[in-house]
Amino acid sequence: MAKTVLISVLCPDRVGLVAAVAGRLFDLGGNLSDTVFAVLGGGAEFTSICRLPDGVDLATVESDLRAIPELADADIAVRPFGMAPTHGPSGRVTHRITVTGGDRPGLIARLCEVFVQFKANVVRLNAQKGIEGGEERYSITADVWIPQGGAPSCLATVDNTAGELGLACRWEKIA
Repeated sequence: MAKTVLISVLCPDRVGLVAAVAGRLFDLGGNLSDTVFAVLGGGAEFTSICRLPDGVDLATVESDLRAIPELADADIAVRPFGMAPTHGPSGRVTHRITVTGGDRPGLIARLCEVFVQFKANVVRLNAQKGIEGGEERYSITADVWIPQGGAPSCLATVDNTAGELGLACRWEKIA
């Protein structure tokens, strides 16, 4: 019987990581579902829900992934995924919100507290710190689901929170 697994890879960032992992899983008969890849500092993270065919066990998948040259020094985990393989309505992105400016400790926590206040669900969040024009610049992009009717108040509160911290905020409706 086919099984659904969670595959997690953390390793130094290298060109070709996603192609190598996705290709090997395809060769094993795996079918990727929700998948996330991110460069994190000098590292990279690949996480995916994958449906494996009958006869392919978790140990084989892990062993095959460890044999990929791009995954040298990788932390690899393949384990059963006991949750639903597809997300419900609150997993659908309705708005993309971007907050930029100088780094503010606690910023992610404060923004996410606003989302909780309006019963909005963070579907994806990406935060990056870099140097732009000789100054440190921080950017957070949150893809969120905001319940119908709650978007105007939620977005205004996010904008006010960013403004209180001297940060710029912009958003776009996705759905």
